[in-house]
Amino acid sequence: MTKPHHDTAAKPSVQVLERMFTLLDVLASREEAVSLKELSEITGLHPSTTHRILNDLTIGRFVDRPESGSYRLGMRLLELGNLVKARINVREVALLPMRRLHLATQQAINLSMRQGDEIVYVERSFSERSGMQVVRAIGGHAPLHLTSTGKLFLAAEEPERVRAYAMRTGLAGNTKNSITNLAVLERELSKTRQYGLARDNEELELGVRCMAAGIYDDQGRLVAGLSVSAPADRLDDNWTSKLQATATEISAALGFEERKSAVAR
Repeated sequence: MTKPHHDTAAKPSVQVLERMFTLLDVLASREEAVSLKELSEITGLHPSTTHRILNDLTIGRFVDRPESGSYRLGMRLLELGNLVKARINVREVALLPMRRLHLATQQAINLSMRQGDEIVYVERSFSERSGMQVVRAIGGHAPLHLTSTGKLFLAAEEPERVRAYAMRTGLAGNTKNSITNLAVLERELSKTRQYGLARDNEELELGVRCMAAGIYDDQGRLVAGLSVSAPADRLDDNWTSKLQATATEISAALGFEERKSAVAR
């Protein structure tokens, strides 16, 4: 019986893959096209080896050859990157970090997103055995100015858009602690921007306090808020660092980089 023939030479070796990644990394570090000679010198690869690998990458559209002897990253990488980005779901990315934060605080953790003039609760993490907790229903919604996450979104707006929000909604209150005055709200939003953290001091519901940190995407845009909700006498300021670290972890999974945020925000 004849054994099947395996063309091992046709299979790319680990070494070839490493060389491909090295060349792609060099091209990624340059805005302009790079010559074959320079790529060979930087990577330490023989010019013929460099040319062969780049030729294969060009065929696959991972690398472009704008003119003979020079190379740059190709559009195929952009297409794949957009596919990855489209498949990243904030809720899915946030679930495990939210559970860890819940274990650390023993309070309910909420993931909320903006929908018009309200925030909508899209995910939560809590346990029945943790005693008294403030649990927000998934799909529930509340005005931006009465919630910690809502204040994050308002703080990211231009002043005239905040004023327009106040005009539209009339800043209606829910409790005696609700902020119903534009000047007071503006001062609150200024603190939110300063500390990167927003608070709800029994403004939506008496006996309930919350604090929230923002979640940002790869463009530095605020896409969601992560909040801890607790009975008013149980909210612990020592949780702020854990909350912010968790929000940062989720943002990083969405492709957010701190350096981009300075420009975007």
